[in-house]
Amino acid sequence: MQERFMDVSAEADEKQEKQFNVWLRGEGIPFVDDDASAAYRKRASLIKDAIQMKKAPARIPICPSAGFFPIQYAGISMYDAMYDYDMLTEAWTKYCDDFTPDAYNAPMSVVPGRPLDILDFKLCKWPGRGLPKEQEYQYIEEEFMKADEYQDLIDDPTGYFMRTYFPRIFGTLKPLEKLPLLPPVNEIPCIPPALIPFGTEDVQQAFKSLVEAGQETIRWLAAVRRLNGAIMGKGYPAFSGGFTKAPFDVLGDTLRGTRGIMLDMYRHPDELIEACERITPFMIKSGVASCKAAGHIMPFIPLHKGADGFMSDDQFLKFYWPTLRKLIIGLVNEGCVPQLFAEGKYSQRLEAICDVPKGKTVWWFDLTDMKRAKKTVGEVACIAGNVPVSLLCTATPEAVSAYCKDLMASAGRDGGFIFSTGAGMQGARVENVQAMLSTAQQYAG
Repeated sequence: MQERFMDVSAEADEKQEKQFNVWLRGEGIPFVDDDASAAYRKRASLIKDAIQMKKAPARIPICPSAGFFPIQYAGISMYDAMYDYDMLTEAWTKYCDDFTPDAYNAPMSVVPGRPLDILDFKLCKWPGRGLPKEQEYQYIEEEFMKADEYQDLIDDPTGYFMRTYFPRIFGTLKPLEKLPLLPPVNEIPCIPPALIPFGTEDVQQAFKSLVEAGQETIRWLAAVRRLNGAIMGKGYPAFSGGFTKAPFDVLGDTLRGTRGIMLDMYRHPDELIEACERITPFMIKSGVASCKAAGHIMPFIPLHKGADGFMSDDQFLKFYWPTLRKLIIGLVNEGCVPQLFAEGKYSQRLEAICDVPKGKTVWWFDLTDMKRAKKTVGEVACIAGNVPVSLLCTATPEAVSAYCKDLMASAGRDGGFIFSTGAGMQGARVENVQAMLSTAQQYAG
C-alpha cells in the first residue's frame, strides 16, 4: 500500500497540519464573543476529525449544501441576489441564523450580474439577461474552442485564453484577438510591432471594460467578505475556501462542450489527453492559491463529465481519472484537502477512485450508493452526502427524516463521514430542510 502512494511527498502530512492550524485558529475572523470563537473551533475540529477519519469522533458534522436555497427562503429573486449585494447578505444571514449548520457555504456561486453585463458574457443566460428574474443562470452549450485548436491550447494556454477564448465568450473583449504573441518580444526591434495593438481605440476600450468589470467585482467581493466575516464571527467555519476543476472538465464544460468533448475521445484522443495534462499544473496552482487567499484548507472541485453515463469505465480510466488524480496529489502535496463533489452517480467509479492517499481527501457524493461508498472509498477517504434534493423538494418531512436516519446509521458509523445534501438545496420545502437538520442533529452522535 505504501508504494501505491509514492507520488505523495514526505512533507504532505506536515503541510496539511499547518494548513489545518491556520483554518482552526480562524485568525482575522471578527468573533462576536468568546463563545462564538469556541464554537467555531469546535465545529472546524469536527470536520477535521471526519477528514482524517478519526474512529471515535465527538459527533458527525452537519454541513448541508445551501445552494441557492437562502435566496428562496428569504423571498427574493435570483436577480436580486446577483445585483443587490445587501439583499444577498440578508438572505445568507437569515439562512445561517435560522438553520445553524456546522459549516457555512459562502455565496460564491451567486456571481455578480453587473460584470457580466459590462463584458457582454456569452457563455450563460442569467436573470434579466435572457432569463426571468426568478430563474438561476444557465450555461449555453457551444464549442467556444474548436476541435482543430488543441495544439494552440497545448502550446500556450494563457495566450490561447487571452487571444482566442476570451474574445469568444466576452463580447466586449473581441478586440483582444489582436494582441501579440508575447514570447517573440525578446529583442528591441520586436517591441514596436508588439505595442501597436495597444494603441488602437478598440483594444483600449476592451481594457477599459475589464477595468470597469474589475472595479464592480471588487465591490461585490467586499460585500461577500463582510458577510463571511459576520457569519464566521458567530461561530460557523466555511465548508470550503477555494476552487479548482478536473482538467477534463475544464475542456469539456465550457471550451469544447459536452458534444464536442465526447466526439474528441474518438476523433482526437491523443490531443485531448495532452491538453488535460497541460492544464493540470494550472488547476493545482489555482486550488492552492484560492485556499491560501481564504485561509482555508479545502478547495471545492465539482466533478461533471466523469459521472456514470457520460463515459465508459475504460474511458474514465483513460481520459478523466489520470489527470484528476494528478490534481488530487498535487493539492495534497501542498497541504490542501481536495473536496471532490461527485455530481450525479459515481457508483461505477468507486473502486477506481479509491486510489488516493488515506485521510487526505473528501469525496462528496450526490446520487451514489452511500452504503457501497462507505465500504470502498470510505476505507481511504472521508465521504460526505447525500440527502437527495429531489427528496427535499417533493417528499414529506417523515420521509426525509427516515432517509436521514438510515444514511447516518450506514455511512456515519466509525467516523469519516460528513452529513450533507447531494447537491444545493434550491427548490427544497422549508419543512423538509427543517426535518433533515433536526434529524441529523438528533442522530449525529
